[in-house]
Amino acid sequence: MADPHEKGIRIAGLRKRYGEGDTAVDALKGVDMQVAPGEVVGLVGPSGSGKTTLLKCLGAVIEPSAGRMTLGEQVIYEDKWKIADLRALRRDKIGFVFQAPYLIPFLDVTDNVALLPMLAGRPNAEARKRALELLDALDVAHRAKAMPSQLSGGEQQRVAIARALVNHPPVILADEPTAPLDSERALSVIRILNKMAQQYHTAIIVVTHDEKIIPTFKRIYHIRDGKTHEEAGEGRVFE
Repeated sequence: MADPHEKGIRIAGLRKRYGEGDTAVDALKGVDMQVAPGEVVGLVGPSGSGKTTLLKCLGAVIEPSAGRMTLGEQVIYEDKWKIADLRALRRDKIGFVFQAPYLIPFLDVTDNVALLPMLAGRPNAEARKRALELLDALDVAHRAKAMPSQLSGGEQQRVAIARALVNHPPVILADEPTAPLDSERALSVIRILNKMAQQYHTAIIVVTHDEKIIPTFKRIYHIRDGKTHEEAGEGRVFE
């Protein structure tokens, strides 16, 4: 169980209503969730359960209707956004890993990773140095000058993970990161996420339908009918 006094990501009573009046739909009905630094948790649920809505709220893509969200020591939402620049929040505080890597095809691997800190105003040399450190940690430094089209699927996903980590975000949201991968590569991605979570003290939430990786989580949040239910996972791969 995550220590509620630790930094990381914490949400309490999170609600999201679409529409008004008789046509209103409550997609989230008071979600509570916490993930500590260095922890990887699974978020699972059937289609229509509120999983996508929750992920978009956590990623500051859509605005909740009520509740509270905290990243690190900073309250980012409490019945309204507490952050003026949501674009900067997403760039600097939240890392995203998707089912597809979405690498920029005309930039090499290093610049794909270094782009975010460059956009945040870091000097190019500093941003590239940080990118190379992450590529080395993820065992793809030898592909630093390659173009995305020259990478294997597994290499592309490692580069995408490096990009998600490059600005030292307190939280990473991974949306179906193993869906297109076979069992061996899927488990490799989860091992990497666990290693990176611990090494960089990052809280990671993995949204998944992938039965191959569900036994790897030590904690799982099931979302059903707009509410989360926490249970202990097996943590099988990492014991």
